[in-house]
Amino acid sequence: MLEITVEARIGRLSLEAQLAAEDGPFVLVGPNGAGKTSLLLLVLGVLSPRRGRILLNGRALFDAERGTDLPPEERGLGYLPQNYGLFPHLSALENVEFALACRDPRQPARARRDAALAALQGLGVAELARRSPASLSGGERQRVALARALSARPAALLLDEPLAALDIGARRHVRSFVAGYLRELGLPALVVTHDLADAAAMGGRIAVLEAGRVVQVGSLAELRERPASPFVAEFVASSGV
Repeated sequence: MLEITVEARIGRLSLEAQLAAEDGPFVLVGPNGAGKTSLLLLVLGVLSPRRGRILLNGRALFDAERGTDLPPEERGLGYLPQNYGLFPHLSALENVEFALACRDPRQPARARRDAALAALQGLGVAELARRSPASLSGGERQRVALARALSARPAALLLDEPLAALDIGARRHVRSFVAGYLRELGLPALVVTHDLADAAAMGGRIAVLEAGRVVQVGSLAELRERPASPFVAEFVASSGV
């Protein structure tokens, strides 16, 4: 379980959140500037809260009172950034190997390559190992990036707008794959999106953010039938879901 209770000041945004994400997708939705990506970066350790704590399976990643603030590489998290962040000069396999080398520079090269290939096989894209990112479709790039995020066997996943870079046709297909894969994986997966249709496809619980505050957490049906505020009601209605 990923437990988050934080307060932070990020530029002009004052962010407060209290969430508990169990295994499977937990989706953060809201308009641009609501604080979704900032919250993800707080969990990742790129940004630091002013107060609060972040626990992963009972282990403190951040605890303001105890002075705990683990660096990103020690948090046991897999991260999928917007646009996937694949290095264009590396092959798909080399991209995964690079992530493994960053996690453990002492790992033997052969073991690292075997682990990278196993990660690609797990996502069904081993045949793309020698291809460059530029030669891959949007869905293929996403699977390679997800393999890279999973290669170090993380205890939780953070996905920032995993579908935003895809066209409408690819989006529907990949959305279904990602939703099913995250449910089968059995890890807490914090997913950021501005699109409520994507959130609905993921299933599980949805947290709505407004101006740095979590204003409601629930299923899509609960958000639609019992909105906590006019903002939530308008956000759900405008999505057309």
